[in-house]
Amino acid sequence: MSLKADLTSADLNEIRQSALGAADPLGVAADLADAARDGRLADPQDAGLALTLAAEIAESRSKLDAALRYVDGALEAYGKRDDSPAAGARALRARILFRAGRGDEAFAEIEPLRPLLTQYPDAPAYITAALAVGNRGREAETWLTEAVQEVLAERGATEPADADDAGVLFFLLQQRHRLRHALGRQHDTHDNLAERLETRLANASARAATAPAEDLVFWPRPEFDRLAKQTEVYGATWDEHRARLERELVRLAGTGRADLAVFPGSVDALTRQAGVGGDPVTGENRSAYATTLATGAARIPWPPERNGSCWCGSGLKYKKCCLPRSRS
Repeated sequence: MSLKADLTSADLNEIRQSALGAADPLGVAADLADAARDGRLADPQDAGLALTLAAEIAESRSKLDAALRYVDGALEAYGKRDDSPAAGARALRARILFRAGRGDEAFAEIEPLRPLLTQYPDAPAYITAALAVGNRGREAETWLTEAVQEVLAERGATEPADADDAGVLFFLLQQRHRLRHALGRQHDTHDNLAERLETRLANASARAATAPAEDLVFWPRPEFDRLAKQTEVYGATWDEHRARLERELVRLAGTGRADLAVFPGSVDALTRQAGVGGDPVTGENRSAYATTLATGAARIPWPPERNGSCWCGSGLKYKKCCLPRSRS
């Protein structure tokens, strides 16, 4: 099979969600590797991401030699990068080596990543996953526990109010809690804190799913230019405004939200919402106006087709206009 040209990071995320259900997932993996090699990516820096995805697909089909070849290509593409995607690829390599029965090599690959547990929110998941494959659950529990204690010591005695306040601590607690459950451990104070934060996160997500999002109010260019004379809360420029919306839409899609749309705004309507003598750009008025828009009929569905007209009304194709803005 052959993937389309100019693959974006959004395309790669879509492939990640659908590849294992494809008729020929190994063909998808090979095509991803070819796309990275042949320059068929919209952003050449996504080569590591494409090859990591290819390695994950091959690993899922127990094609470990191919998986190792792809992940080595990913690490070569990442070069000296030391960010979370590059670290995730190294953890994947360790996992593949564990599956191949090369435990000593695998542990030598994963052990240097241990300090990243307190740095990246996704590090607890990919490091624990690699150790679990190698039957190193006890080491994983020890690493996570020590990382939790380190972050708690830095925070002081104050308990996080919610998952956002906890930051990377939440992901450490969550991963540790799940691992200990799998190992049959009895709850301790860290497990109890993990459950409290998970409950608060679930409640917040439920509220967010039903609440109108002010961040999805879209100001067409003429309206934005008028509004910009009063406030920059929606962005300093129209390009920044559209980029914010595109990133928020991509984020919401990643949480499983469907039927997404933006709601076109009008400065005159925003002003009427404030009433006589009211300030139209206060947070309270903007929120009330967003609620009004969300319950109305005017909406612009998202996403459009890649080759279709962009949702922002620029007249350009989506793939050449706002689609790349999710990475800006």
